[in-house]
Amino acid sequence: MLDKNDRLAQELRTRFEAAGVFTVNLVSSPGAGKTALLEETLRRMQARGLRVAAIVGDLATENDARRLARSGAPVRQIETGGLCHLEADLVARRLEGWTLTDFDFLFIENVGNLVCPSDYDLGEALRVALLATTEGEDKPLKYPPMFHSADVVMLTKCDLSAAVEFDRAAAVAAIEAIAPHARILETSARTGAGIDAWIDLLVERRAAVMRASHRS
Repeated sequence: MLDKNDRLAQELRTRFEAAGVFTVNLVSSPGAGKTALLEETLRRMQARGLRVAAIVGDLATENDARRLARSGAPVRQIETGGLCHLEADLVARRLEGWTLTDFDFLFIENVGNLVCPSDYDLGEALRVALLATTEGEDKPLKYPPMFHSADVVMLTKCDLSAAVEFDRAAAVAAIEAIAPHARILETSARTGAGIDAWIDLLVERRAAVMRASHRS
């Protein structure tokens, strides 16, 4: 099963790179703030003139897709019907009818789960694991495969950190113990704190990929 997924994911990665689309896979537990982050990200990136699109995965309902569509970006929903993660073939099917060269960035909001999605490559260029300040500082230690697989770990809902007595130093230490390679960002979708720095990182990473592809 994973071998098939990995082959399809590599095919997707090749398609994305050829089209110049930088693809981001957002993973987290339920309620960590993926949709709120993505809605604000889509809105601000379009304001910068960047071309963005999103695919959203949930077990049921199209609620998140409708919410994200308020940004004006093209959005499609995947209802997994009980599957606890997205797979490469589900993503490939939802790409049908889109011209990938129309986009600079494609965001994939994975199903809220800190276990299953860690094993499934979706052809992304960047995997981002979210950790909300409301969840507890030890989540990376409890779910090491997911956080170890991330290129970026984002602390979300930072506007609530004082209210929930979030221990930032303990959280950072847990992240660094499991994913020393990962870039750590701190954001609040509600206040907008850290969102521009997050977008700057995405723009820089895409530019680096584009430069590398031109040299090869």
